[in-house]
Amino acid sequence: MSDAKHSRWKLFFNFLKSKYRLVILNDNTFGEKVSIRLSPLGLITAILAVTIVMTTLVISLVAFTPFREYIPGYGTVAERKQILNLSYRADSMEETLESRTAYINSILNVFNENFETKSEKPKKDTSGKYKNIKITPSESDIEFRNEFEDNKSNSIAISPKFKSLQELVFFTPVKGLISASFNLKENHFGIDVVAKPEEPVKSALDGTVLFTGFSSEDGNFIQVQHSNNLTSIYKHNSAILKKIGDRVKAGEAISIIGNTGEKSRGPHLHFELWFNGQAINPQDFVAF
Repeated sequence: MSDAKHSRWKLFFNFLKSKYRLVILNDNTFGEKVSIRLSPLGLITAILAVTIVMTTLVISLVAFTPFREYIPGYGTVAERKQILNLSYRADSMEETLESRTAYINSILNVFNENFETKSEKPKKDTSGKYKNIKITPSESDIEFRNEFEDNKSNSIAISPKFKSLQELVFFTPVKGLISASFNLKENHFGIDVVAKPEEPVKSALDGTVLFTGFSSEDGNFIQVQHSNNLTSIYKHNSAILKKIGDRVKAGEAISIIGNTGEKSRGPHLHFELWFNGQAINPQDFVAF
């Protein structure tokens, strides 16, 4: 039985390899016009090669030429760009809506004195970049606060409209050299304090984180709402350690000194104080 199968396969391969001649003759003169010598195996190979070439050409025309726009169900390039643009705008609107919702909720919590908002704990820093930074108040900071509290009566004279701020004990956000002072005429609504890179920035008073974000001019910034309609703003940070809605204490680290934003020319903190919607000079209330 095996010999019979072997003989049949041998006959089949011989058939594929057999040579045949295709001749086209003139019907009137019987003169030979075209003569092609081929085998069944060669014919099958030629058909496969033509099929592969044609398939490749069709796929290339559909994928890399405008002909694909005429295929039913396949959108045009303009439509695809429009869909991507709408998708990006929808994502941006969603992020903006979430930020505004958190912003409004933070304001409502401040107005209602509802500071015990439940929020997720900040994720642990696994990069190890800030593991060696000391965020606890230093002995000099604690000594300054105690000295300030014991000598409130000897404080500098303050304008009557800021008398409500005289009783507040402001914590120095960061120790350093003041490179630019408060100047309303030049629209510089705060002071610039040059400090060491990766120095922790601390909250000036107890409060609630009202907003955190990034802008091309100010880089990473954080805004804290305090009592008495007082707001503090910290700009050009390299990292933000708190998120919107977090309750912070005076002297608690909220960010890291950085050099972010187009207005920054080196590691420093731009610190602003706003009272009743008006920018005030931080040097009148905070000792740097």
